[in-house]
Amino acid sequence: MKLDIRCPAKLNLFLAIGPKDRNGYHPLRTIFQAIDLCDGLEIDTEASETSISSPWSGLPRQNTVSKALRLASDCALIPPLRVVLHKAIPHAAGLGGGSSDAAGLLRALPRLGVAISGHHLLEIAGAVGADVPFFLVGGRARAEGYGEKLTSLPDPPAEWFVVAAPAIGCGTSEMYGALDVLRGPKWTELAPFPTEDILANDFEQVAPPESRSLIEALLHAGAKDAALTGSGSAVFGRFSNAEQAERARLSLPKVEGIRSWVAKSLGRSESLA
Repeated sequence: MKLDIRCPAKLNLFLAIGPKDRNGYHPLRTIFQAIDLCDGLEIDTEASETSISSPWSGLPRQNTVSKALRLASDCALIPPLRVVLHKAIPHAAGLGGGSSDAAGLLRALPRLGVAISGHHLLEIAGAVGADVPFFLVGGRARAEGYGEKLTSLPDPPAEWFVVAAPAIGCGTSEMYGALDVLRGPKWTELAPFPTEDILANDFEQVAPPESRSLIEALLHAGAKDAALTGSGSAVFGRFSNAEQAERARLSLPKVEGIRSWVAKSLGRSESLA
């Protein structure tokens, strides 16, 4: 059996970070939105041994897909699989590519006849990474705690985004460290979810200049609003339709290394298809 699995990126429409708790972790509140910028997984059961490869040269030997497969193998009998990852979502950009790839592998297992429950899939997803469970839920969702407390939200009308990633990447742990230094002992409590449809991201306070400049460029190009996604470095702006979004994308500064896409929001069923 062969499967092609689409692994969508996500945007953080809202992201509030709280001070470290006694476990040494930062609680958060966020609103996720799946979009149609996607990686892809080719999965083939006609394999003599399990392998995970990619035309992308940056795939580490130990990665989110291999971790998801290893943890799933502790819960169920999984046949040898040949997995090929095709990357379109930029790395270290806050778009959740690695998390979505892991979730794509987990979503494929029941379709391959692997006897594993949805409950176990969610547990494995949480063990792989904080954002991975969202990609088993899809669409739009709220997350609290460390990202593991998920609440599905109704699919809103379709929205169009310009997503732009500078050449520089942002490591999540480094961004948390920078936020710790900036806020120090004056760190306020975790902000509540917004009551209006607004974009906000605490990591913008420590975002690199390249990301902040792209936010300003998107607003100048006519975005209704714009923000950082995740811990960066990618940013996004919202537009009323695809034509406006494409015009804005083409107007972005022609700086070496910047990549940009027009992306549409995905409803729950679309993002899990």
